[in-house]
Parts: sequence; structure tokens; C-alpha cells
Amino acid sequence: MADSHTLKLTLKRGALVAAANWPVTIIQAVADSLFKLLVAAPLVGGIFLVALVVGAEPVALMSLEWRELATTIAASLLSRPLVLIAWVAALGVVIAGGSLFVFLIKGGAVSVLVRGERIAGPIEQPPLLPEVIARASAFSVAAFIDGAQALFQRYARLGLILMGVYLASGIAFVAAVSASRSAGLAMAALVTAMFVAWITLINLLYLLMQIVIAADDCSVTSAVPRVSAFLRRERRSVAAVFLVVLVLVVFATGASILATAALGLIAFVPLFGLTVLPLQLLAWVLRGLVFQYIGLTSIGAYLKLYREASTGLVAGHQPEAVETRPGSGHGVKPAHVS
Repeated sequence: MADSHTLKLTLKRGALVAAANWPVTIIQAVADSLFKLLVAAPLVGGIFLVALVVGAEPVALMSLEWRELATTIAASLLSRPLVLIAWVAALGVVIAGGSLFVFLIKGGAVSVLVRGERIAGPIEQPPLLPEVIARASAFSVAAFIDGAQALFQRYARLGLILMGVYLASGIAFVAAVSASRSAGLAMAALVTAMFVAWITLINLLYLLMQIVIAADDCSVTSAVPRVSAFLRRERRSVAAVFLVVLVLVVFATGASILATAALGLIAFVPLFGLTVLPLQLLAWVLRGLVFQYIGLTSIGAYLKLYREASTGLVAGHQPEAVETRPGSGHGVKPAHVS
């Protein structure tokens, strides 16, 4: 019961810190949407490129079932290496540029939440009043920009490492699936499930690295042992927060799918079909905001756990060296160096 109560307060604090800094949710949602639109541009352009190479109509290609479309694009580009190289280069430039933009925005968002969680006080305790929640508000345009500038290089370095892990994992997954074809669908499903679990774990470690880098204002290398010590000390609490957030994401995804299906049915109703487009846009915006808010809530919860773990190290007389960058001052000093 005590663990359940502590988990509830931890998640409540994370949700309130994210709510108090609500502009960060909007900024994150806009940045995520822009990144998806940037990546979609060369993908859609690839269809027109294949149409020009093959001599087919783009509309005819778009009408193909997705497996046939993927096979047609792959076969067409592989038969013309120069076209394939040009398309891959364009896609690579867009992904690299978009990723750097996301890293920049993420630095500003996490830095604001770090400050907000530090100055919030016991906002998770009743009474829950607007002026109490406002204590956690740390957002300003200047603070966001300063945090983004201070963390950009380290977040970009960490992001490049993540991309490398993604690439290696993807190659290993394709190789494993190809090798397991003879074993049947059950083995392929098991390999896919293991791959999804592995990527989920990598994403959690990546998020914790971002949090520790911002909270302690340390380098990527210095953050590795701190994250390891944090997980050893608070593994049960981190796992509990992770599972609750995962359940929320699953439910939000299910609700999004149901809403999309319902809007699709409305499109067949005379007169009301004209309202589908604005409703779809509204649902798309709400979906982005909800998912970003859930993500920022998890950051606030992990920040609370990390701050308490740092305080516990002091109580246990286990100090840890802290590396700070002269003149930055954008991170939050951990409790054991205060």
C-alpha cells in the first residue's frame, strides 16, 4: 500500500510539473509534427520519383496495397543505383536535420522541467490549488532558449549514439527474421516481440540519460555511471513508473485508433461527411498533445525519483563526483552537492 501511495504521488507530481509548464507540451507537439512532416516529404517524393523512373502514374502507385507499393518502389530503385543513392541521400539529410532540430527542442524542454521540479515544493500534497501548481512554473522563452543552447551538443551526441544503436538493432532484427523464416511464424513473432522490448528498453535508458545530463549538467560519459547507480537504487520505482506510463500510452493509442475509425464512418454519412476533415485535424492535434503530455509527465516523475536517489546517497555517505561545465549553470545541481 505504501509503495502504491508513493507511486501515485510520484506520478501526480510529474503530471503537475508538466501541467504547470504547459507551453513545453505545445512546443514538443509542434516539433514532433514538423519532424514527421519533414520525413514524409522524401517518402512521398520517392513515389513520384519511382513514377518518373517506371513511367507509371503516381495515383496508380498510391492505389496499390502497401506490400505491392513497397515491392514496386524497392525493385524500381534497386534496378537504378544512382536513383536509389539520390533518394537515400535525400532521406538521410532530412532525418539528420530533423533529428538535430528535435534534440535542440528536447534540451529546452527537459531543462525547463528540471527547474520546475526543483522549485515546485510539495505540490503533490493537498490542497491542490492553482497557486500551488503555479510554483512549478519555470517556463519562459529566454529560459527555454538558454536550456536548449546549453544541452544541444550533449543531446546531439547522445542522439547520434541512439541512432547508431537503432541502426545496429534494425540490421540484427532483419537478419534474425530472415534466419527464422524456416522455423515458422511463431519464431518470427517471438523475434519481433524481443525486438520491440529491446527498443523500448533502449528508449527508457535514452530518456534517463537525458534527464541525468540536464539535472547534473554533466557530460554523456559522466551520465552513464549515474544512470546505472540510479537504476540499481530505484529499479522498482522506475519500473513501476515505466509500466504505468506504458499502460497510459497503450490506452491513448487505442482511443486514437477508435476515434480514427469513428471519423471514417462519419465520412460515409451525407452532409456530415464534410465535417470529417476539421474533426480529423482536431483529433490529430489532440493526439499529439496527449502523447507529449504523457511523456513530459514521465520526465517529471523520473526527476523526482532521481532527486530523491541523490539525496539518499548523501544520507548513506556515498557521494559521487559531479562534473559541471564552467559558465553553463543551466543544469540543476543534485542534492548531494548542494
